[in-house]
Amino acid sequence: MTLRLSELFGMDIYTTDAERRGKVFDLVINLEKGRIETITTEPLKATSKAEAKKIISEKSIPYSKVISAKNIILISTKGEVQR
Repeated sequence: MTLRLSELFGMDIYTTDAERRGKVFDLVINLEKGRIETITTEPLKATSKAEAKKIISEKSIPYSKVISAKNIILISTKGEVQR
């Protein structure tokens, strides 16, 4: 099944241990590689570079941890998932 990027926004994020991690607010996309790099669980409306780094380091999830995205986003709690 294929999803459009716009369908990910607002989607709930859960771990494989059934722990809710938040909702998708923003996506960081690597245009050179053509893939999503990071999902933020807080709006990425930073007023400074330091604030943006803080949001990305504390309020985001590497997309490499995503196992599935359909009605919710399911992420791994163990190590990095290879895609």
